[in-house]
Amino acid sequence: MTEIVDRPAAAAPITGPNWGLTKFLDPLPVPPVLRPPWWGQDMITIPMVAKRQRLHSQLPPSTLWTYAGHFPGPTIEVRSGKQLRISWSNEIEGEFPLVAVQGPVGDAPTTRPGRELDRPGYSIVDGVADLPAWTVVHLHGARTNASSDGWAHNAGLRGTSQLAEYQNRQQAMPLWYHDHAMAITRFNVHTGLAGLYLIRDDEEDELDLPGGDRELPLILTDRNLDTDPATGALTGQLLYKFPYVPNGPMIPFSGPFTLVNGVIWPHLDVSARWYRFRLLNAANERFFTLNLVDENNVPRNDAVRLIGTDGGLLPAPAPLPSGGLTVAPAERFDVLIDFSRCQGQKVKLRNADPNLGGVEPDVMEFRVESRARHDSFELPEKLSSSYVRIKHGSTLPEDHDHVWVALLLNASGHPEMWDLEQVDADPGGEGIIQINDPAGGLKTFRMIGRLFDDTTGIFIDHGKWAVWNIVHVANGGPAHPFHIHLTEFQALFRRSFATTFDPAAERTSRPIDGFAEVPLEKYEEGWKDTIIVNPGQWVSVAGQFSGGTGEFMYHCHILDHEDEGMMRPFVVHPPEVAKFHVHPGGGHHHGG
Repeated sequence: MTEIVDRPAAAAPITGPNWGLTKFLDPLPVPPVLRPPWWGQDMITIPMVAKRQRLHSQLPPSTLWTYAGHFPGPTIEVRSGKQLRISWSNEIEGEFPLVAVQGPVGDAPTTRPGRELDRPGYSIVDGVADLPAWTVVHLHGARTNASSDGWAHNAGLRGTSQLAEYQNRQQAMPLWYHDHAMAITRFNVHTGLAGLYLIRDDEEDELDLPGGDRELPLILTDRNLDTDPATGALTGQLLYKFPYVPNGPMIPFSGPFTLVNGVIWPHLDVSARWYRFRLLNAANERFFTLNLVDENNVPRNDAVRLIGTDGGLLPAPAPLPSGGLTVAPAERFDVLIDFSRCQGQKVKLRNADPNLGGVEPDVMEFRVESRARHDSFELPEKLSSSYVRIKHGSTLPEDHDHVWVALLLNASGHPEMWDLEQVDADPGGEGIIQINDPAGGLKTFRMIGRLFDDTTGIFIDHGKWAVWNIVHVANGGPAHPFHIHLTEFQALFRRSFATTFDPAAERTSRPIDGFAEVPLEKYEEGWKDTIIVNPGQWVSVAGQFSGGTGEFMYHCHILDHEDEGMMRPFVVHPPEVAKFHVHPGGGHHHGG
């Protein structure tokens, strides 16, 4: 691991768009790897501890909350089918390590560091400084019993441990672990509580992909920092500064500094060969649209191939989309880059997301050596031989459930997520969504849950397939990265429409119709557990719910949205038990 923790810090005044920090100054750190066997044991303890660590060598150290003293946490590697038990031990001491400030949305507070409490409308967010170390770990993408899934209400205070059992009965894929505490996930993850978890298998091994020091994690985050009121210099203090609208919706955090593996704008020296990068967006809210560019910002995406997504390997390598690879919070990509095409050059990962708002677009720099290298690796034409495309009417079993979820903006502009139950006719009133389904005629739904602690409305038999229909009926507003626990799924289709949803009436004014097919990107046909749902789109995904039972969660993975209510429960139970279970609605699922 590349350490920069103990370098002396320069008291750089804030000047220019980079606020006194030199881009590409620091080498890319690599988190330590925990790999079995651990002396023949299948159980380890990972402590959560406070740690002082520099986010850039020109900064003073920041106080962080970490897994095992590292931000990001150690990369955990396991073999498919090999069980691992982890005791996540809360040993965090000290005060909550970030300062939360809100500022007027029109003043663009996310683009600048510093509390700026002397500016009109800026104030400290009451109560955040008083938060205790209350944590629970979710292994994102794992098929595990609900008791090990990291139920948001089941967080524990300092001095307690969470014992989790991970069966790892999954194909090779990149998971990640992070805090999931109810109502404060956005703050806890922001302190540093996140890390990568890789499952390996024989199918992956047979491809002989670049490994060792040519397989590296790229964990993307963004942060803001406080400033010294006397000198204007950046301090290491984490600053959770976000815009607000009086009597309006909370706007999620984004920050002016982009970090890779815990360092702001790092660089990596590479040889002129193929490299493999395990890309994770662990930011609270920020989307990245990534391109590989040369020193003149001309795209070099011809050197990049996508070989995997959240749920493992693609059937064949795929090029980057023409506008770049959009990576939403919680999405993972398995990326190969052929640096022999850029021999002797400096190339960069650059963010072309249109919502940057003046924030530095450069993410990191690769410095490619000038001499040629022999590389035995050749890009294979086929990757996953086990991959099967899921389609209605063929590879999707006829006996499957349907789940319907609406994403929307309410009358105050706050994003919400509704569980929907299909009914025979429009009962009138609020909470009604009507759709003219091209495949099945008029469908009428009523809202049966909008907050996490409303009555559970979705019940799925263990081992059964379910098609989730996510309909984003808002007229504008944010895209949502939609995450379902316990399963990997494939996208069946993406359709656009003109919404008829009336936020004031909390219902559609007439049935939504006029759907147009939006072609899926090639990588969207791969296995995923998080998918982007844009306003005015209906996205349908299919997954099998096996490998665990109990009560799980689905939610938007913009962490501020999740904490503010965009999270709902669902239950997976054995079908033999389901027939004895009395619950509202009386059925195992909603929809048809």
